[in-house]
Amino acid sequence: MAIGVAACGSSSDDGSNSSSSSASGGTPATKGISDTLVIGTTDKVVALDPAGAYDLGSQQLIGNIYQNLMSVPAGGNKPEPDAAESCEFSDPKTYTCTLKDGLKFSNGDPLTSADVKFSLDRELKIADPSGASSLLASLKDVEAPDPKTVTMNLKKADGTWPFILTHTVAAIVDSKVFPADKKLADDKVVGSGPYKLTKYVPNQQAVFAVNENYGGANKGQTQNILMQYYEQPSALKLAIEQGDIDVAYRSLAPTDIEALRGETDKGIKVVDGDGTEIRYIVFNVKKAPASNIAVRKAVAQLIDREAISKNVYKDTVKPLYSTVPAALPGAKASFSDAFGATPDVEKAKQTLADAGIKTPLSLDGWYTPTHYGPAEVDLWNEIKRQLEASGLFKVKLDSTEWTQYKDAAFAKHQYYFYGLGWFPDYPDGDNYLAPFMRDGGFFQNGYSSKEVDDALDSELKTDDEAKRAAAFGTVQDIEAKDVPLIPIWEGKQVAAVKDGVEGMEKTFDSAFQLRFWLVTKKG
Repeated sequence: MAIGVAACGSSSDDGSNSSSSSASGGTPATKGISDTLVIGTTDKVVALDPAGAYDLGSQQLIGNIYQNLMSVPAGGNKPEPDAAESCEFSDPKTYTCTLKDGLKFSNGDPLTSADVKFSLDRELKIADPSGASSLLASLKDVEAPDPKTVTMNLKKADGTWPFILTHTVAAIVDSKVFPADKKLADDKVVGSGPYKLTKYVPNQQAVFAVNENYGGANKGQTQNILMQYYEQPSALKLAIEQGDIDVAYRSLAPTDIEALRGETDKGIKVVDGDGTEIRYIVFNVKKAPASNIAVRKAVAQLIDREAISKNVYKDTVKPLYSTVPAALPGAKASFSDAFGATPDVEKAKQTLADAGIKTPLSLDGWYTPTHYGPAEVDLWNEIKRQLEASGLFKVKLDSTEWTQYKDAAFAKHQYYFYGLGWFPDYPDGDNYLAPFMRDGGFFQNGYSSKEVDDALDSELKTDDEAKRAAAFGTVQDIEAKDVPLIPIWEGKQVAAVKDGVEGMEKTFDSAFQLRFWLVTKKG
């Protein structure tokens, strides 16, 4: 930790993003607030160049380093101008933004419309497999007719475009620093966001300082932020208990959170708030026995979400009855409407009997043990217990790590009953329906519905909230009728903080973004 705190006042070796202030000089911290805050996490970082990142660990840092044309403010769920002064559709396929005056990157370079165009163009050109360029599928081309104006021409009407511009795929990079056709090294990245990177050791430590050139409304209150990375949740818990870190954020085990709630005598408190992380089961509807809708419906009738929330996650998650989290406009508890909020063994038995299926039916269930956090093994053991307790199923569980798992599930389609999770690209119902329900979803599970596709097309063509909500409701009802997947839970965002730390709960909302500028520690 001595190395880490010392690094808060150091400059990067290359000088491209070096800090002009330190813990002992330069811009002072707000009066009464410590100049250094240490956050611990078990998240991993794939890349700090937006062109190579589509993972939560990377995005949580990128959101603090760079600006976007649009952003979702803390506590909100709608895009608002950020680097832009204003943005609007002139027609359903043309979106124009006017930049604010005087924008600069942390190295002093001016930020103009040419940088915005460059940023979007390079995302599509690089198309990194670990990146999120697929979110820009609607983009035809970008024009920068003058230094303050950016016009984005779309291939088709896309009402989610303002949301997409809040995602890290649309983070604005410096065209004088970033190459147009390849990723930039992580320790050399430059942005115009509230904080700048001053030192980076991959998946060990990331050090940030307030960006003095930042021209937006989200100015950092704490001069230096240190992100410390841990391999295991148990190590993260120990670090907060021993005072090595000020905040433990993602991903403490549910049992660790429960234990920390009782450690107020150690100067620790647990804070939580809304989150939009979800966990769900996928069926490959082309592979037996999941190809029989009666099997899928029977499983849906037996899942006890309340027991999972309480016994596995210690009430850090809530039952989910649609893939759209309850906090988002248009959410509808369609699975509860179709199957009830509690399990019903007799109905499941009748469902299988009516289909002529002999019981107990054997199922092979697959999950990945670490990618989604420390409780995934317990989740699947609980699912197995619930299904077998009915007497209707005999479940065999198998697991493999993420790299092999996603290849087997998405490319080879080897599984017919398996678990996945989702973090939002942006807080909109479309982002919780289209990726799963349109033409087999990103996992290509064999499901297809013209009615679903038509409903999704209709909501993209309008900004009328009532019409979009109606279309979302149609898709959610079909989700529960055809059961190509089963939603299980939506998670709260949780952190353990030391006494004197304030603001973590302010950043917990449906956008799922860790906002450094909101968090402080009394000095």
